Amino acid sequence: MSDRIYMSSPDVGELEEKAIVAALRSGWVAPLGPDVDAFEREMSARVGVRHAVALSSGTAGLHLGLLALGVGSGDIVLTSSFTFAATANAIAYTGATPYFIDADPITGNLDVDLLGDVIAELESKGTPAKAIVPVDLLGKVADLEAIERLARQHEIPVLTDAAESLGARRNGRAAGSFGHASVFSFNGNKIMTTSGGGMLLTDDAEMADRVRYLATQARQPVAHYEHTEIGYNYRLSNLLAALGRAQLSRLDGMIARRHRWRDEYRQLFAAVDGVTIFGGEDDAEDNAWLTAVLVDEAVTGWNASELSAYLGSHDIESRPLWKPMHLQPVFADAPAAVTGASERFFRSGITLPSGSALSDEQMARVQDLIRGFLAERA
Repeated sequence: MSDRIYMSSPDVGELEEKAIVAALRSGWVAPLGPDVDAFEREMSARVGVRHAVALSSGTAGLHLGLLALGVGSGDIVLTSSFTFAATANAIAYTGATPYFIDADPITGNLDVDLLGDVIAELESKGTPAKAIVPVDLLGKVADLEAIERLARQHEIPVLTDAAESLGARRNGRAAGSFGHASVFSFNGNKIMTTSGGGMLLTDDAEMADRVRYLATQARQPVAHYEHTEIGYNYRLSNLLAALGRAQLSRLDGMIARRHRWRDEYRQLFAAVDGVTIFGGEDDAEDNAWLTAVLVDEAVTGWNASELSAYLGSHDIESRPLWKPMHLQPVFADAPAAVTGASERFFRSGITLPSGSALSDEQMARVQDLIRGFLAERA
């Protein structure tokens, strides 16, 4: 076993092993099965929505969610610039154009005031947006009440990229319950994992049915294979759903442990001028998926890249915050409304080991090394 410390490695153990073995022995090894059905029921109950569709990835959920909303070639979809590429890629899969909105200067989530300006501008040009895809960044739910108000006013559906926010809340309302639909990711580094997988959640039965249909190759309900439109092989396997059910039963404990690490990082950096916890102080309802810090080099005398290099030299993983989508070469021609907020976060941010699988000893090692780095730079 490597001594390397990762940012967010999978937190799995005996319970997950038993769940996988039980699913294997049940004979339901092929895609779909009773664990998939149960996983969907349990997740929809957890979030408080009527329908859940288990899929092969969060990206698949975004893709099918957009298709179910009628998004297609020539459309414009408003989305966060400060996010992972999967958000924008899913929009591109439909043939639509992503229009990138910069980040809120405090939370890093989509800037709602800027969103309103862009919606009005597009409508004045006669090219209204077809959908809005806000992102819950690093486990912090975006200002979705305000986004929903704008969306209702302008009759634009909202598909929330909640890939990183399972278990989080906003004003008591669960992540995954906002918008016309929301999508979770269960990738290996997320708050809980099915190795690979995702889920779309919605109160709209027609949308859930449409996503299920498209995710199973758009097969018509007849004895032979009949297809009247293009479908996708996007459903989750029964084995992975069994793993997900075990993980879901432990979710609250995993969130609590991540919050413990965030609190310890906050204490560690409290006396360091020029370093702040990313996302603001109001994080009690976050799931604390990843903890990141912002470094003001003009104050500290050192930058985030130097801290990251130091940790890397001691076999500890860290990473810059997301490079904004409007700076990515593949989306160089996409429209964007930019304030500079996300570029500042990218330049000054570093994400630190935050996973619930980290042992007390591993976290002590990380913090001791950070203290050593700070002492050298003092």
